[in-house]
Amino acid sequence: MWEESGAFSPSPSTNHQPPFTIIMPPPNASDPLHIGHAREVATQDTLIRYHRMKGETTLWLPGADHAGIETQFVFEKKLKEKGMSRFNFDRDTLYKMIWDDVQNNKKTMETQLRRLGASCDWTRFKFTLDPKIIKIVYKTFKKLYDDGLIYRGERIVNYCPRCGTAYSQLEVESIEREDNLYYINYGSVTVATTRPETIFADVALAVNPKDKRYEKIIGLTAKIPIINREIPVISDNLVDKSFGTGVLKITPGHDQTDFEIGTTHKLQVLSVIDEKGRMTNTPEKYIGMKVEVAREEVIKDLMITGQLIKTEKIRHVVGTCYRDKGVLEPTVSKQWFIKVETLAKKASESIKKREVKFAAKQYEKIALHWLANLKDWNISRQIVWGIRIPAWRCEKCLKWVITDGTEPTACIKCGNNKLAQDPDTFDTWFSSGQWPFATLKTSNPGDFEHFYPTTVMDPSYDILPFWVIRMLMLGLYQTGVVPFTDVLLHGLVRDKNGLKISKSKGNVIEPIEMSNKYGADALRVALIWGILIENDNSLSEENINAQRKFSNKIWNASRFVLQFVGEAKKNPSFENHLQDVVREVTKHLDKFRISQAIELLYTEFWHWYCDEAIEKTKKGEIGATQIKDGLEIFLKLLHPFMPFVTEQIWHEIGHKELLIAAQWPEA
Repeated sequence: MWEESGAFSPSPSTNHQPPFTIIMPPPNASDPLHIGHAREVATQDTLIRYHRMKGETTLWLPGADHAGIETQFVFEKKLKEKGMSRFNFDRDTLYKMIWDDVQNNKKTMETQLRRLGASCDWTRFKFTLDPKIIKIVYKTFKKLYDDGLIYRGERIVNYCPRCGTAYSQLEVESIEREDNLYYINYGSVTVATTRPETIFADVALAVNPKDKRYEKIIGLTAKIPIINREIPVISDNLVDKSFGTGVLKITPGHDQTDFEIGTTHKLQVLSVIDEKGRMTNTPEKYIGMKVEVAREEVIKDLMITGQLIKTEKIRHVVGTCYRDKGVLEPTVSKQWFIKVETLAKKASESIKKREVKFAAKQYEKIALHWLANLKDWNISRQIVWGIRIPAWRCEKCLKWVITDGTEPTACIKCGNNKLAQDPDTFDTWFSSGQWPFATLKTSNPGDFEHFYPTTVMDPSYDILPFWVIRMLMLGLYQTGVVPFTDVLLHGLVRDKNGLKISKSKGNVIEPIEMSNKYGADALRVALIWGILIENDNSLSEENINAQRKFSNKIWNASRFVLQFVGEAKKNPSFENHLQDVVREVTKHLDKFRISQAIELLYTEFWHWYCDEAIEKTKKGEIGATQIKDGLEIFLKLLHPFMPFVTEQIWHEIGHKELLIAAQWPEA
């Protein structure tokens, strides 16, 4: 009924009142919705229904994200279960297989969003691989390239040998763990390292110029153990005097700090680990070994030669793949990068000028911190699933031809017609970083002009650096204005013990299962109950069941109130209190205090309206008409939170029009 009424599908308004717009953070198309998505729906749909009832032109635009490596990773697990891998298929076949799988899941996801009561405009639904969206992404890439903000460079990147792709700095999941620290004799000095297997790629040793212990060896040479190759001893301020012996082995091909030091001193870059995580360019004994195996073998050989001085335990931070949780391998490779300094500066200025506001101040500080410390963004990924980079390399002059997606017929530098397209795809955050303006520019005529910039962006706080700051950077770059005016980051959903929800822990809470068991209304309220929106929520079936009881209370009280008959007696005290409730709920929602609003309604409806006002009506102190009018006001106030039960009761009490289209009560 809601969809057929057209309530979800606004037309650009001719009045001067600003619209209220939310672009849905697009769920990944690879999996059904999880409980975190349900919390997002509960929050965003509450705001959307509230502003719609206030008479504002209200748009909630839904979509789905192809999700790049995450989707390919999920699909590869399905292949593995069948005894296959991605290497069994050519590029086009693998892409088509993932596409078909995603399309099936996308339908499931849309059904689940409807089941939760998401009143978004399905006529404007977008997918990040829609041809029109891809065209926008290509135009942005071309503009960045033409403006000198895109380059292809050989730099050290975070590489996952298991997923077979590079990542940006934001996708590194840093964990603290215990490892061995090995003290190794380099002839003239002792070096401490956690990675002895990379000694074959060492090109220097470095000490801090302020470290007086090593003043006399700067400019001399040392010898790499096992292979006895001489390397220079240099000085650099990046060396930590307090780590190990204060002497750092410089391996630019396998460490970010070493790469920076190597660049400063114009040192050679050597690599001894290939893209599959196996040893290469080493003495023959180690070639083909996995990194962990090679490490053990090198240590054994150092012990035999007497070059291993000692071993001790150390707790340190290592970078892991956010997908498979394995250790990342810093690798020097050629990738496409965006120069982010100018983009990040403009994004920071927009925050400081309050052009975009964070509902929770602590996240504003975090956003500014990330923007101040961003390195150039690696946007190329070595995977099949995604938007292929529109770059063609000329086989003759070796120059790159960049287009807006159209395949070039010849090289613009030398005229040669033999061109090969880069096999890499875009980082999924590059395309989704353009989501607010890309969706509206490819939607109905006039949508971008009327609904941009959007009003609220409401993802979970864990993707603030991945997505929110990148939307700010790219939105400002392409449109000149911020993509949204308010950032409302919400917390994660945890289990009743406060633990992170995961399949391995066996504590997964399925949103559709809970909706079928207790009602979508009960689940929605339980997901926003008792917490500030930015805080994590500990959810249990007991919480959800408690809200089902509230839903039943609303139903039973409404049926009971309908039995009252009599004169239209007015009780000023009742009227005044009801106005106070309307005023407080409205104030809470205007300030995004969603949990406070529903908790107030819960208390006022259950304990004041039911326990006090209905009892006074029985005694004749409140008129039948007044108590029924009060019920209608409560149904309107409750509707954004509990749309199903309130809409049903609205019709049960005799209304022909829809509650979703009713006017919000005036205080």
